[in-house]
Amino acid sequence: MAELVFFSGTMDCGKSTLALQMDHNHSARGRVGLIFTKMDRAGSNVLSSRLGLSRGALEVSDDLDLWEAVVHCATAGRRVDYLVCDEAQFYSAAQVEQLARVVDEMDVDVFAFGITADFRTELFPGSKRLLELADRVQVLQVEALCWCGRRATTNARVVDGAMVVEGEQVVVGDTKSGQSGVVEYEVLCRRHYMRRMTAHAARSAALSPEVLPFDLDVCALPPRPITQSE
Repeated sequence: MAELVFFSGTMDCGKSTLALQMDHNHSARGRVGLIFTKMDRAGSNVLSSRLGLSRGALEVSDDLDLWEAVVHCATAGRRVDYLVCDEAQFYSAAQVEQLARVVDEMDVDVFAFGITADFRTELFPGSKRLLELADRVQVLQVEALCWCGRRATTNARVVDGAMVVEGEQVVVGDTKSGQSGVVEYEVLCRRHYMRRMTAHAARSAALSPEVLPFDLDVCALPPRPITQSE
């Protein structure tokens, strides 16, 4: 029985590495699959891992109908046993529904990999629909770590060294630059996400002898009650 499975997690938790491993494992057993991705950090038509592994893939454009793409392969005589869909957070809700249709009507397994929430901690449309439709949702067990050593749960956007919480939902980072400056991403624990404390900000604070080990402006203490003697 075919399934739609969503593998989710923050950046740096090994989603793309697992996607490549899944494809390898299934193809090694004689199964035939298709690999899809969208806006991979290495460019178009490639699924890449931060470990340096990569594989050619089909780029998912905004107007691509995934149901029709798989049907076209099948009617052309090509066997399709499974799909590996990386960067699935960037797919549209309609494209996720097309993947579900592939599972239900063609009995093809679909393994989708993606980030659940954006830098504002809001769900991506593709991830939201996957959470709603997937037969199984698996949070990856390889934990990404915040700079403090705690488990990272959020993806922060950093522009020119400063964390931001407003802007377009999708901006590819790592090497991109433009009018808004150099865009990077960093994984943080909830505590340091709420404090807007990135690794760079923490280092800067540590270098200053005048800074306390926590930010009173962000984590303000409640006012001290006035006693009768005062």
